Amino acid sequence: MPNLKVVLATLVTMAVHSLACIPAHAALTISSTRIVQTSDKQSTSVVVANPSRATYAAQAWINTEADDITTAVPLIASPALFQIAPQGEQTVQINRLPNDLANDRETLFFFNLQEIPQAESEQKNSLTIALRTRIKLFYRPSEIQENPADSLNTLQWSVRSIDGTPYLIVDNPSPFYFTFGKLVLNDNHRQEQVDTKAMAVPKGSQTYKLKRLPTGPDVTLAFDIINDYGGRSAEIRSPLSITAP
Repeated sequence: MPNLKVVLATLVTMAVHSLACIPAHAALTISSTRIVQTSDKQSTSVVVANPSRATYAAQAWINTEADDITTAVPLIASPALFQIAPQGEQTVQINRLPNDLANDRETLFFFNLQEIPQAESEQKNSLTIALRTRIKLFYRPSEIQENPADSLNTLQWSVRSIDGTPYLIVDNPSPFYFTFGKLVLNDNHRQEQVDTKAMAVPKGSQTYKLKRLPTGPDVTLAFDIINDYGGRSAEIRSPLSITAP
């Protein structure tokens, strides 16, 4: 007779593995992949659409990069809670509140959309998964007159070894955040695709870990950025300053 504990453990493991295989896709969509809120406008908006055949409730809010709910932010989503019928849409306004944010650079926030599927009464044993979509929201002071694309040529790139590990470093004197679509290091007919998860912060520097220290006299970097509309800029090639270890 099989050991009962072993049988139960096997069943639990199978259930967990089955749950892990359930595909999780957001049913609701947002009209843009990033939001730019300028300080001279009281509000901006996005459209949340429900292309599915089910009714969804949704909650919208704005928070910081730390993803906490305790830090006060000077932006509020309205309506904060709403319901969308199948094939329906809902406009969500992002309203600016009085604030003392820096006026010489952008400030980063995040727009959050939590979808809440409605439980079907006949599906007593169904599993309901609530998914959240989180996109970047850039608060841009009206005092900034230049265009992000025109500031790309101010980025200064270098490679330096820090504690024996090579890093690509970008110094960004501009007031903008830059999200890179690609970073490709070229040297001696070799290429390295650099991880682009980290943004270049305004008036600061950002490091990107490299697999190796590039060599040769003609080391260049090819990059592009994600623009305000979620598209990709034209590729830019920049020389690199390399500091030997």
